[in-house]
Amino acid sequence: MGSAELKVLVVDDDFRVGNMHAGIVNALPGFTVTATATTLAAARKADSVDLALVDVYLPDGSGVDFVRELQCDAFVLSAATDAPTIRAAMAAGALSYLVKPFAPADLASRLSGYARYRKILSASNLSGKEVDAALDALRPRIAAQPAPSAAASPTKQLVLEALRAAGKPMSSMELSAQIGVSRATAQRYLSTLASAGEVKIQLRYGTTGRPEQEFLAIEKPREKPPGRR
Repeated sequence: MGSAELKVLVVDDDFRVGNMHAGIVNALPGFTVTATATTLAAARKADSVDLALVDVYLPDGSGVDFVRELQCDAFVLSAATDAPTIRAAMAAGALSYLVKPFAPADLASRLSGYARYRKILSASNLSGKEVDAALDALRPRIAAQPAPSAAASPTKQLVLEALRAAGKPMSSMELSAQIGVSRATAQRYLSTLASAGEVKIQLRYGTTGRPEQEFLAIEKPREKPPGRR
């Protein structure tokens, strides 16, 4: 690998999230983001890189298909937690799968491991122990702390802020249009927030067809100052 920086492509349907991920990459020594993209079409036009950070849900297709096309290494960063998607991503060639929302330190740790992996593999011939060490470098290190919650994600904040500002229930389609992400991404963050008790799910009945899910931000009661009733 030498002293050259590892070039990284960041692909995410939400440009704000993509920029945040790019900031994490650029803050690490030995890495530089050479391009960001919000669509498959734009990602396919990017110059060659060493590593691509790819979201699954993109407006013009699946990030898993893009990973399969790549001639470089890839990490998948996605809110998708269903087993078929994860298996498909790994079968497509992803070296790592990081579930959104995650703490910035989690991505930084994966990238640092990738740098070690690349450094070991820069040798022309490897011993069995070196192969094991290279593969071990890619394994996520579990910190002795609670798993990151949705609060660590900028997209989660965008979702909550939009719901609170609306002051009324919104569907995933309405929310996705307002904050500029795909409907699938909005739906997954809304489901995560509902599981955490921060968003309420109810049904919207129209004149025809099936009822549609809508979401309402739950306002947490403010704590009273000590000594007051």
